[in-house]
Amino acid sequence: MVKKYFENLAKALLNIRYTDLDEHEKNVIQAIAKQETVVTDLNESFKEQLTFGQRIADRVAVFGGSWTFIIIFMSIMVIWMVTNTILLAADKTFDPYPFILLNLGLSSLAALQAPIIMMSQNRQSDKDRMAATLNYEVSLKTDLEIMRLHQRLDELISQKNSNKEEFHDGE
Repeated sequence: MVKKYFENLAKALLNIRYTDLDEHEKNVIQAIAKQETVVTDLNESFKEQLTFGQRIADRVAVFGGSWTFIIIFMSIMVIWMVTNTILLAADKTFDPYPFILLNLGLSSLAALQAPIIMMSQNRQSDKDRMAATLNYEVSLKTDLEIMRLHQRLDELISQKNSNKEEFHDGE
């Protein structure tokens, strides 16, 4: 019974058989039939599917792309170079100029940080695709509901006109 209703609704609104619809269009037809919304909190549903490692990677990417990180990082580099330059005069430096140990640290940080940021960007792309799909479903449902309203208005106008004609014919 319900399947037949979905089939009739799909045929009436989209002029396509229900079985020929893609998953998103079926969701919309079901939402219309059940008089439900298709809107969901994208951020919440996306957060629920993240693993522990993905959440950490996102936090690292957020911090690594902030002014706080840049200021802290630049401060550490300046302190490192000044300290080693002062200690060079006392011949007790642990990383003399050209600061090879500092360069190794910078290279290691960049080698670790880059893939973490790329993972976070890939997840953002996934989230954007989810948002586009959700927008499509909402737009399709809105369009179909407007079409249904137009059909109902047309039916009401047609009934009103036919009632007027019957009234005039009866005079």
